[in-house]
Amino acid sequence: MTDKIWLPLFSPVRMGSLELRNRIVMAPLTRMRADNPEHAPTQLHAEYYAQRADAGLIIGECTEVSAQGYGWADTPGLWSVEQVKGWRTVTDAVHRKGGLMYAQLWHTGAMSHPEFFSGELPVSASDVNPEQESVTPSGRKPTVAPRAMTKAEIRQTVADFGQAARNALEAGFDGVQIQANYLYLIAQFLSSGSNRRTDEYGGSTENRARMLFEITDTVLQYVEPGRVGVKIGPMHLAGPFAANDDTLPDMEYVFRKLDGYGLAHLLLMGANTDVSGSPLQELAGDGMFRHFRPLYRGHVIANVDMTAERGNRLLELGLVDSVAFGRPFIANPDLVRRLQQKASLNEIDWPTVYAAGPEGYTDYSVTEPQAV
Repeated sequence: MTDKIWLPLFSPVRMGSLELRNRIVMAPLTRMRADNPEHAPTQLHAEYYAQRADAGLIIGECTEVSAQGYGWADTPGLWSVEQVKGWRTVTDAVHRKGGLMYAQLWHTGAMSHPEFFSGELPVSASDVNPEQESVTPSGRKPTVAPRAMTKAEIRQTVADFGQAARNALEAGFDGVQIQANYLYLIAQFLSSGSNRRTDEYGGSTENRARMLFEITDTVLQYVEPGRVGVKIGPMHLAGPFAANDDTLPDMEYVFRKLDGYGLAHLLLMGANTDVSGSPLQELAGDGMFRHFRPLYRGHVIANVDMTAERGNRLLELGLVDSVAFGRPFIANPDLVRRLQQKASLNEIDWPTVYAAGPEGYTDYSVTEPQAV
């Protein structure tokens, strides 16, 4: 019989318009298996996601909204007919297993590389090099200083997010999540370290957040609020993305404003680097969720370094409503069952995480169900 302490993760919960059968969410995980000229999902993707359909919700891997937003080799898009058809194969497979799946909408911005654009520069808020690595078709390479987007390009990108959301519904997804976190385009606009614009998209917190809310408003023209989520959270990384005095107030503003949208969820990233000595040091551990819970009253999904024990604690404290697991889902397609049975977890075969083909993708072992 399952111990009481393990029950919260396995209880159903309402998330916007959907009823999740448990509170275990599969976090978005880039895996580089769309190694075809169309950047389209294949039958291999369908098998991979269907294996993990016991999750209360699957949030699909980062999926670019346009060719201009493409910036990670062998990742799938959601702007073409071929891509929509490929994703329909995936969502049909997940639905046949009784699962639910969101698409994550993504523009890489300055994290892309000239190699993707025949030598032309990628675009961003400003010409600030993020000082990271870009995953190009010929391997990992240092990022470069991008080209600042024109206002016309910003308007087009906002429209691209809306069209990708519309394509996601056509492809059979149950909802969409806007990728506004980590190092990518929306975060590049939000951060005062990477956004040096002097127009209405730069300067104040409200201006730097403008693009996020224009994208959200546009996505909501195609998808009801109860099927739209946002992935977001303050970061402390190297270079322009080191936390500064604006970082926390910026995020507080964004969370308060998003609270009024009636969205399905916010996926809140916990601290994924050492924040000691930074303006975010109070957000270490569970501090991230304690700080932002009062600012956003809707469904919060916790992410980063989650275990069953930690997830249950956060749920019991009322700090979050569901829990996203990333790396454990890579090597454990039956993660829900393993957590229920307190079974050991498979180890990740790291060389195959960002690779091609089924090895280390669809060939991990599963446990047998136990009688209860």
